[in-house]
Amino acid sequence: MTAQHSPITTERAPAAIGPYSQAIRCGDLVFCSGQIPLDPQSGDLVGQTTAEQTEQVLKNLRAVLEAAGSSLDRVLKTTVFLQDLADFAEFNQVYARFFDQVPPARSAVQVAGLPRAVRVEVEAVARL
Repeated sequence: MTAQHSPITTERAPAAIGPYSQAIRCGDLVFCSGQIPLDPQSGDLVGQTTAEQTEQVLKNLRAVLEAAGSSLDRVLKTTVFLQDLADFAEFNQVYARFFDQVPPARSAVQVAGLPRAVRVEVEAVARL
């Protein structure tokens, strides 16, 4: 039997600005698109530092997960995209507050560029 998949949408996180979904629920899993530090209502960039931007990114990710019927404590894997890996320690301090129980598996990479020249983007896979 093939698992059905369905899009997840919430106004508590920035709207998709292209042909993608904020997340897709498939079976017992939810696959979240990368979140960047945008205010969900205004669409404005939130924060200048990596720490400030990480805070907003993880709030946006939490909103998408909750809309899917999941939560941060059910995240299995994250992928972190940083403008500069030298900011990893600053990112990690904020990240550790959001994932304080059993941290998920994680990959972190430095990228040449992110949308709107933000410093950080995070995507996730979670269970329902």
